[in-house]
Amino acid sequence: MAPPRGSQAPLEFGGPLGAAALLVLLPATMFHLLLVAGSESARILALPTSLPGLQALWSPRALLLCVTWLGLQAALYLLPARKVAEGLELKDKSHLRYPINGFQALVLTALLVGLGVSLGLPLGALADMLFPLALAATLIAFIFSLLLYLKALAAPAQDLAPGGSSGNPIYDFFLGRELNPRIGSFDFKYFCELRPGLIGWALINLALLMQEAKLRGSPSLAMCLVNAFQLLYVGDALWHEEAVLTTMDITHDGFGFMLAFGDLAWVPFTYSLQAQFLLHHPQHLGLPLASVICLINAVGYYIFRAANSQKNTFRKNPSDPSVADLETISTATGRQLLVSGWWGMVRHPNYLGDLIMALAWSLPCGVSHLLPYFYPIYFTTLLVHREARDERQCLQKYGRAWHQYCQRVPYRIVPYIY
Repeated sequence: MAPPRGSQAPLEFGGPLGAAALLVLLPATMFHLLLVAGSESARILALPTSLPGLQALWSPRALLLCVTWLGLQAALYLLPARKVAEGLELKDKSHLRYPINGFQALVLTALLVGLGVSLGLPLGALADMLFPLALAATLIAFIFSLLLYLKALAAPAQDLAPGGSSGNPIYDFFLGRELNPRIGSFDFKYFCELRPGLIGWALINLALLMQEAKLRGSPSLAMCLVNAFQLLYVGDALWHEEAVLTTMDITHDGFGFMLAFGDLAWVPFTYSLQAQFLLHHPQHLGLPLASVICLINAVGYYIFRAANSQKNTFRKNPSDPSVADLETISTATGRQLLVSGWWGMVRHPNYLGDLIMALAWSLPCGVSHLLPYFYPIYFTTLLVHREARDERQCLQKYGRAWHQYCQRVPYRIVPYIY
Protein backbone atom coordinates (compact mmCIF):
# COMPACT_ATOMS: atom_id res chain seq x y z
CA MET A 1 0.00 0.00 0.00
CA ALA A 2 1.38 3.43 -0.91
CA PRO A 3 2.05 5.80 1.98
CA PRO A 4 -0.40 8.65 2.43
CA ARG A 5 0.54 11.76 0.52
CA GLY A 6 1.09 13.78 3.68
CA SER A 7 3.80 11.35 4.81
CA GLN A 8 6.04 12.03 1.83
CA ALA A 9 9.59 13.09 2.58
CA PRO A 10 10.17 16.87 2.32
CA LEU A 11 11.17 18.02 -1.15
CA GLU A 12 14.87 18.70 -1.69
CA PHE A 13 16.91 20.78 -4.15
CA GLY A 14 14.29 23.53 -4.20
CA GLY A 15 11.43 21.22 -5.17
CA PRO A 16 10.16 20.99 -8.77
CA LEU A 17 11.43 24.46 -9.69
CA GLY A 18 14.93 23.70 -8.39
CA ALA A 19 14.93 20.30 -10.11
CA ALA A 20 13.91 21.91 -13.43
CA ALA A 21 16.70 24.48 -13.07
CA LEU A 22 19.29 21.80 -12.30
CA LEU A 23 18.23 19.78 -15.34
CA VAL A 24 19.51 22.72 -17.41
CA LEU A 25 22.27 24.17 -15.22
CA LEU A 26 24.22 20.97 -14.58
CA PRO A 27 24.80 20.06 -18.26
CA ALA A 28 25.31 23.75 -19.17
CA THR A 29 27.97 24.10 -16.47
CA MET A 30 29.77 20.98 -17.68
CA PHE A 31 29.77 22.15 -21.30
CA HIS A 32 30.98 25.61 -20.28
CA LEU A 33 33.88 24.14 -18.30
CA LEU A 34 34.91 21.90 -21.19
CA LEU A 35 35.00 24.87 -23.58
CA VAL A 36 36.87 27.08 -21.09
CA ALA A 37 39.47 24.40 -20.30
CA GLY A 38 40.54 24.33 -23.95
CA SER A 39 40.46 28.10 -24.44
CA GLU A 40 43.51 30.34 -24.38
CA SER A 41 42.44 32.37 -21.35
CA ALA A 42 40.97 29.46 -19.31
CA ARG A 43 38.91 32.01 -17.38
CA ILE A 44 36.12 30.16 -15.65
CA LEU A 45 33.93 33.25 -15.24
CA ALA A 46 34.29 34.42 -18.84
CA LEU A 47 32.41 33.25 -21.91
CA PRO A 48 34.53 31.52 -24.57
CA THR A 49 35.56 34.09 -27.18
CA SER A 50 34.87 31.64 -30.01
CA LEU A 51 32.82 28.48 -30.28
CA PRO A 52 33.94 25.42 -32.24
CA GLY A 53 31.96 24.37 -35.29
CA LEU A 54 29.09 21.91 -35.18
CA GLN A 55 31.38 19.06 -36.24
CA ALA A 56 33.52 19.62 -33.13
CA LEU A 57 30.46 19.72 -30.87
CA TRP A 58 28.56 16.64 -32.06
CA SER A 59 29.80 13.40 -33.55
CA PRO A 60 27.97 10.12 -34.22
CA ARG A 61 31.34 8.46 -33.58
CA ALA A 62 31.35 9.91 -30.07
CA LEU A 63 27.87 8.48 -29.43
CA LEU A 64 29.05 5.08 -30.71
CA LEU A 65 32.10 5.24 -28.42
CA CYS A 66 29.93 6.03 -25.39
CA VAL A 67 27.51 3.19 -26.13
CA THR A 68 30.42 0.80 -26.71
CA TRP A 69 32.02 1.89 -23.44
CA LEU A 70 28.82 1.26 -21.50
CA GLY A 71 28.45 -2.12 -23.20
CA LEU A 72 32.00 -3.09 -22.28
CA GLN A 73 31.55 -2.11 -18.64
CA ALA A 74 28.20 -3.91 -18.48
CA ALA A 75 29.85 -7.06 -19.85
CA LEU A 76 32.61 -6.81 -17.22
CA TYR A 77 29.94 -6.30 -14.53
CA LEU A 78 28.38 -9.62 -15.55
CA LEU A 79 31.65 -11.57 -15.20
CA PRO A 80 31.98 -13.94 -12.23
CA ALA A 81 32.68 -11.86 -9.11
CA ARG A 82 35.34 -12.49 -6.49
CA LYS A 83 32.59 -11.96 -3.94
CA VAL A 84 28.84 -11.37 -3.81
CA ALA A 85 27.70 -9.01 -1.04
CA GLU A 86 24.30 -8.32 0.48
CA GLY A 87 22.94 -4.79 0.67
CA LEU A 88 21.18 -3.31 3.67
CA GLU A 89 17.77 -4.62 4.68
CA LEU A 90 14.88 -3.38 2.51
CA LYS A 91 11.33 -2.51 3.59
CA ASP A 92 10.22 -6.11 3.05
CA LYS A 93 13.15 -7.37 5.21
CA SER A 94 14.94 -8.83 2.17
CA HIS A 95 18.51 -8.10 1.02
CA LEU A 96 19.63 -7.51 -2.56
CA ARG A 97 22.84 -9.15 -3.69
CA TYR A 98 25.62 -7.32 -5.54
CA PRO A 99 28.71 -8.58 -7.43
CA ILE A 100 31.96 -7.19 -6.02
CA ASN A 101 34.08 -7.14 -9.18
CA GLY A 102 34.67 -3.42 -9.83
CA PHE A 103 38.44 -3.61 -9.33
CA GLN A 104 38.49 -6.64 -11.60
CA ALA A 105 36.70 -4.50 -14.23
CA LEU A 106 39.31 -1.74 -13.79
CA VAL A 107 42.21 -4.17 -14.29
CA LEU A 108 40.62 -5.85 -17.31
CA THR A 109 39.84 -2.44 -18.83
CA ALA A 110 43.47 -1.39 -18.32
CA LEU A 111 44.68 -4.58 -20.02
CA LEU A 112 42.32 -4.06 -22.96
CA VAL A 113 43.36 -0.41 -23.34
CA GLY A 114 47.04 -1.36 -23.08
CA LEU A 115 46.57 -4.01 -25.76
CA GLY A 116 44.75 -1.52 -27.96
CA VAL A 117 47.48 1.11 -27.59
CA SER A 118 50.16 -1.46 -28.40
CA LEU A 119 48.23 -2.27 -31.61
CA GLY A 120 48.03 1.39 -32.59
CA LEU A 121 44.85 2.59 -30.84
CA PRO A 122 45.09 6.43 -30.87
CA LEU A 123 43.98 6.90 -27.27
CA GLY A 124 45.27 10.46 -27.20
CA ALA A 125 42.68 11.36 -29.85
CA LEU A 126 40.05 11.32 -27.08
CA ALA A 127 41.53 14.62 -25.90
CA ASP A 128 40.07 16.32 -28.99
CA MET A 129 36.67 14.63 -28.59
CA LEU A 130 35.76 15.56 -25.02
CA PHE A 131 32.91 17.90 -25.90
CA PRO A 132 31.11 15.55 -28.32
CA LEU A 133 31.70 12.67 -25.90
CA ALA A 134 30.19 14.73 -23.06
CA LEU A 135 27.23 15.69 -25.25
CA ALA A 136 26.66 12.04 -26.17
CA ALA A 137 26.91 10.99 -22.51
CA THR A 138 24.38 13.67 -21.56
CA LEU A 139 21.96 12.49 -24.26
CA ILE A 140 22.32 8.92 -23.00
CA ALA A 141 21.70 10.09 -19.41
CA PHE A 142 18.49 11.89 -20.42
CA ILE A 143 17.14 8.90 -22.38
CA PHE A 144 18.20 6.45 -19.66
CA SER A 145 16.55 8.60 -16.96
CA LEU A 146 13.31 8.75 -18.96
CA LEU A 147 13.28 4.95 -19.29
CA LEU A 148 13.95 4.61 -15.55
CA TYR A 149 11.08 6.98 -14.80
CA LEU A 150 8.69 5.03 -17.03
CA LYS A 151 9.84 1.74 -15.50
CA ALA A 152 9.23 3.12 -12.00
CA LEU A 153 5.61 4.01 -12.82
CA ALA A 154 4.85 0.29 -12.71
CA ALA A 155 7.02 -0.42 -9.65
CA PRO A 156 5.36 -1.45 -6.35
CA ALA A 157 5.19 1.26 -3.69
CA GLN A 158 7.65 -0.63 -1.50
CA ASP A 159 10.31 -0.34 -4.25
CA LEU A 160 10.13 3.45 -4.43
CA ALA A 161 12.76 5.73 -2.91
CA PRO A 162 11.76 7.72 0.22
CA GLY A 163 11.58 10.99 -1.71
CA GLY A 164 11.00 9.74 -5.22
CA SER A 165 7.22 9.75 -5.49
CA SER A 166 6.20 13.37 -4.95
CA GLY A 167 3.71 13.25 -7.80
CA ASN A 168 5.52 15.99 -9.72
CA PRO A 169 6.99 14.39 -12.89
CA ILE A 170 9.90 16.85 -13.22
CA TYR A 171 10.99 16.43 -9.61
CA ASP A 172 10.59 12.65 -9.68
CA PHE A 173 12.41 12.42 -13.03
CA PHE A 174 15.31 14.38 -11.53
CA LEU A 175 15.55 12.67 -8.15
CA GLY A 176 14.50 9.19 -9.26
CA ARG A 177 11.39 7.24 -8.26
CA GLU A 178 12.69 3.70 -7.88
CA LEU A 179 15.29 2.94 -5.21
CA ASN A 180 16.88 -0.13 -6.80
CA PRO A 181 15.86 -0.42 -10.47
CA ARG A 182 16.87 -3.81 -11.83
CA ILE A 183 16.36 -6.18 -14.71
CA GLY A 184 16.98 -9.60 -13.28
CA SER A 185 20.11 -9.34 -11.15
CA PHE A 186 21.52 -6.36 -13.08
CA ASP A 187 21.26 -3.36 -10.77
CA PHE A 188 21.39 -0.15 -12.84
CA LYS A 189 22.18 2.25 -10.00
CA TYR A 190 24.92 0.10 -8.50
CA PHE A 191 26.46 -0.45 -11.94
CA CYS A 192 26.54 3.26 -12.78
CA GLU A 193 27.71 4.38 -9.35
CA LEU A 194 31.35 3.31 -9.75
CA ARG A 195 31.95 1.60 -13.10
CA PRO A 196 31.54 3.59 -16.34
CA GLY A 197 32.09 7.07 -14.88
CA LEU A 198 35.02 6.44 -12.53
CA ILE A 199 36.90 4.17 -14.92
CA GLY A 200 36.06 6.58 -17.75
CA TRP A 201 37.55 9.43 -15.69
CA ALA A 202 40.84 7.54 -15.34
CA LEU A 203 40.80 6.72 -19.08
CA ILE A 204 40.27 10.37 -20.04
CA ASN A 205 43.14 11.41 -17.76
CA LEU A 206 45.39 8.86 -19.44
CA ALA A 207 44.36 10.07 -22.89
CA LEU A 208 45.22 13.64 -21.92
CA LEU A 209 48.60 12.50 -20.59
CA MET A 210 49.35 10.65 -23.82
CA GLN A 211 48.31 13.66 -25.88
CA GLU A 212 50.62 15.89 -23.83
CA ALA A 213 53.48 13.44 -24.38
CA LYS A 214 52.75 13.51 -28.11
CA LEU A 215 52.73 17.32 -28.23
CA ARG A 216 55.72 17.99 -25.96
CA GLY A 217 57.81 14.85 -26.11
CA SER A 218 56.98 13.65 -22.61
CA PRO A 219 54.26 14.16 -19.99
CA SER A 220 54.91 16.86 -17.41
CA LEU A 221 55.46 16.11 -13.74
CA ALA A 222 52.25 18.01 -12.97
CA MET A 223 50.24 15.84 -15.38
CA CYS A 224 51.80 12.67 -13.95
CA LEU A 225 50.88 13.69 -10.39
CA VAL A 226 47.27 14.46 -11.33
CA ASN A 227 46.98 11.10 -13.11
CA ALA A 228 48.57 9.21 -10.22
CA PHE A 229 46.50 10.89 -7.48
CA GLN A 230 43.20 10.40 -9.27
CA LEU A 231 43.98 6.85 -10.38
CA LEU A 232 44.69 6.00 -6.73
CA TYR A 233 41.28 7.43 -5.82
CA VAL A 234 39.50 5.45 -8.54
CA GLY A 235 41.37 2.26 -7.68
CA ASP A 236 40.60 2.69 -3.98
CA ALA A 237 36.88 3.19 -4.66
CA LEU A 238 36.71 0.02 -6.77
CA TRP A 239 38.88 -2.05 -4.42
CA HIS A 240 36.54 -1.10 -1.55
CA GLU A 241 33.46 -1.33 -3.76
CA GLU A 242 31.38 -3.09 -1.12
CA ALA A 243 31.46 0.07 1.02
CA VAL A 244 29.22 1.87 -1.49
CA LEU A 245 26.32 -0.36 -0.42
CA THR A 246 25.91 1.67 2.78
CA THR A 247 26.12 5.12 1.17
CA MET A 248 23.22 7.55 0.83
CA ASP A 249 23.18 7.10 -2.96
CA ILE A 250 22.42 3.39 -2.67
CA THR A 251 20.33 3.24 0.50
CA HIS A 252 18.22 6.40 0.22
CA ASP A 253 18.27 8.16 -3.16
CA GLY A 254 16.21 7.00 -6.10
CA PHE A 255 17.90 6.47 -9.44
CA GLY A 256 16.93 9.31 -11.73
CA PHE A 257 18.62 12.03 -13.74
CA MET A 258 20.57 13.40 -10.76
CA LEU A 259 22.59 10.22 -10.31
CA ALA A 260 22.52 9.01 -13.93
CA PHE A 261 23.92 12.28 -15.30
CA GLY A 262 26.34 12.58 -12.39
CA ASP A 263 27.69 9.06 -12.88
CA LEU A 264 27.82 8.95 -16.68
CA ALA A 265 28.72 12.54 -17.65
CA TRP A 266 29.56 14.88 -14.77
CA VAL A 267 32.18 12.66 -13.11
CA PRO A 268 34.36 11.77 -16.13
CA PHE A 269 34.19 15.17 -17.82
CA THR A 270 34.42 17.60 -14.89
CA TYR A 271 36.59 15.56 -12.52
CA SER A 272 39.24 15.46 -15.28
CA LEU A 273 39.42 19.28 -15.46
CA GLN A 274 42.90 19.44 -13.93
CA ALA A 275 44.32 17.18 -16.64
CA GLN A 276 42.40 19.10 -19.31
CA PHE A 277 43.84 22.37 -18.03
CA LEU A 278 47.41 21.03 -17.97
CA LEU A 279 47.19 19.83 -21.56
CA HIS A 280 46.39 23.32 -22.81
CA HIS A 281 48.22 25.32 -20.11
CA PRO A 282 51.43 23.48 -19.12
CA GLN A 283 52.83 24.23 -15.66
CA HIS A 284 56.40 23.86 -14.45
CA LEU A 285 56.54 21.93 -11.19
CA GLY A 286 59.79 21.41 -9.32
CA LEU A 287 60.57 18.37 -7.17
CA PRO A 288 60.44 20.21 -3.79
CA LEU A 289 56.93 21.53 -4.41
CA ALA A 290 55.87 18.22 -5.95
CA SER A 291 57.00 16.45 -2.78
CA VAL A 292 54.92 18.79 -0.62
CA ILE A 293 51.86 18.18 -2.83
CA CYS A 294 52.40 14.42 -2.59
CA LEU A 295 52.52 14.74 1.20
CA ILE A 296 49.24 16.69 1.23
CA ASN A 297 47.57 14.03 -0.91
CA ALA A 298 48.96 11.26 1.29
CA VAL A 299 47.58 12.92 4.44
CA GLY A 300 44.17 13.33 2.81
CA TYR A 301 44.15 9.77 1.56
CA TYR A 302 45.20 8.41 4.97
CA ILE A 303 42.36 10.24 6.75
CA PHE A 304 39.85 9.23 4.07
CA ARG A 305 40.80 5.56 4.01
CA ALA A 306 41.35 5.14 7.76
CA ALA A 307 38.00 6.74 8.62
CA ASN A 308 36.07 4.73 6.04
CA SER A 309 37.79 1.48 7.01
CA GLN A 310 37.03 2.05 10.68
CA LYS A 311 33.35 2.69 9.93
CA ASN A 312 33.02 -0.30 7.60
CA THR A 313 34.79 -2.63 10.02
CA PHE A 314 32.50 -1.53 12.85
CA ARG A 315 29.37 -2.05 10.72
CA LYS A 316 30.45 -5.54 9.71
CA ASN A 317 31.73 -6.71 13.09
CA PRO A 318 31.59 -4.44 16.17
CA SER A 319 33.58 -7.09 18.05
CA ASP A 320 36.57 -6.81 15.73
CA PRO A 321 39.68 -6.09 17.88
CA SER A 322 40.44 -2.91 15.90
CA VAL A 323 37.09 -1.31 16.84
CA ALA A 324 35.94 -3.26 19.93
CA ASP A 325 37.25 -0.62 22.35
CA LEU A 326 35.60 2.34 20.61
CA GLU A 327 32.94 4.21 22.57
CA THR A 328 29.39 4.18 21.21
CA ILE A 329 25.91 5.57 21.81
CA SER A 330 22.95 3.20 21.59
CA THR A 331 19.98 4.15 19.42
CA ALA A 332 16.33 3.09 19.41
CA THR A 333 16.92 1.28 16.12
CA GLY A 334 19.42 -1.06 17.77
CA ARG A 335 22.38 0.44 15.91
CA GLN A 336 25.36 2.03 17.64
CA LEU A 337 26.84 5.44 16.86
CA LEU A 338 30.62 5.75 17.13
CA VAL A 339 31.75 8.62 19.37
CA SER A 340 35.46 7.87 19.52
CA GLY A 341 38.21 7.11 17.04
CA TRP A 342 37.97 8.99 13.75
CA TRP A 343 34.21 9.43 14.13
CA GLY A 344 34.67 11.06 17.52
CA MET A 345 36.80 13.85 16.01
CA VAL A 346 34.23 15.10 13.51
CA ARG A 347 30.98 13.67 12.18
CA HIS A 348 32.38 13.14 8.69
CA PRO A 349 36.15 12.59 8.83
CA ASN A 350 36.02 10.88 5.42
CA TYR A 351 34.77 14.17 3.93
CA LEU A 352 37.76 15.96 5.47
CA GLY A 353 40.15 13.53 3.80
CA ASP A 354 38.26 13.91 0.52
CA LEU A 355 38.63 17.70 0.60
CA ILE A 356 42.36 17.57 1.38
CA MET A 357 42.87 15.24 -1.60
CA ALA A 358 40.79 17.55 -3.80
CA LEU A 359 43.15 20.40 -2.98
CA ALA A 360 46.20 18.24 -3.76
CA TRP A 361 44.78 17.39 -7.19
CA SER A 362 44.57 21.09 -8.07
CA LEU A 363 47.89 22.33 -6.70
CA PRO A 364 50.00 20.87 -9.58
CA CYS A 365 48.11 23.30 -11.84
CA GLY A 366 49.57 26.34 -10.08
CA VAL A 367 47.60 29.24 -8.67
CA SER A 368 47.25 31.52 -11.69
CA HIS A 369 43.83 30.19 -12.76
CA LEU A 370 40.62 29.40 -10.92
CA LEU A 371 39.54 26.67 -13.36
CA PRO A 372 41.62 23.79 -11.88
CA TYR A 373 40.13 24.63 -8.48
CA PHE A 374 36.57 24.19 -9.67
CA TYR A 375 36.57 20.62 -8.34
CA PRO A 376 37.53 21.40 -4.71
CA ILE A 377 35.11 24.38 -4.70
CA TYR A 378 32.28 22.32 -6.13
CA PHE A 379 33.13 19.33 -3.94
CA THR A 380 33.10 21.46 -0.78
CA THR A 381 29.63 22.70 -1.72
CA LEU A 382 28.49 19.16 -2.51
CA LEU A 383 29.78 17.69 0.77
CA VAL A 384 28.34 20.51 2.91
CA HIS A 385 24.95 19.98 1.23
CA ARG A 386 25.29 16.21 1.53
CA GLU A 387 26.19 16.53 5.20
CA ALA A 388 23.07 18.63 5.79
CA ARG A 389 20.91 16.01 4.06
CA ASP A 390 22.54 13.28 6.13
CA GLU A 391 21.98 15.31 9.30
CA ARG A 392 18.22 15.51 8.64
CA GLN A 393 17.97 11.80 7.91
CA CYS A 394 19.97 10.80 11.00
CA LEU A 395 17.89 13.08 13.22
CA GLN A 396 14.71 11.51 11.88
CA LYS A 397 16.13 7.99 12.24
CA TYR A 398 17.94 8.19 15.60
CA GLY A 399 16.12 11.02 17.39
CA ARG A 400 17.48 11.65 20.90
CA ALA A 401 20.57 9.51 20.29
CA TRP A 402 21.55 11.77 17.40
CA HIS A 403 21.24 14.85 19.63
CA GLN A 404 23.55 13.15 22.13
CA TYR A 405 26.01 12.33 19.35
CA CYS A 406 26.03 15.93 18.11
CA GLN A 407 26.73 17.18 21.64
CA ARG A 408 29.67 14.78 21.91
CA VAL A 409 30.94 15.51 18.39
CA PRO A 410 30.08 19.17 17.68
CA TYR A 411 32.15 19.64 14.50
CA ARG A 412 30.78 18.36 11.21
CA ILE A 413 33.76 18.14 8.82
CA VAL A 414 36.70 20.32 9.89
CA PRO A 415 37.74 20.18 13.59
CA TYR A 416 37.26 23.49 15.45
CA ILE A 417 36.07 25.21 12.25
CA TYR A 418 32.94 23.53 10.88
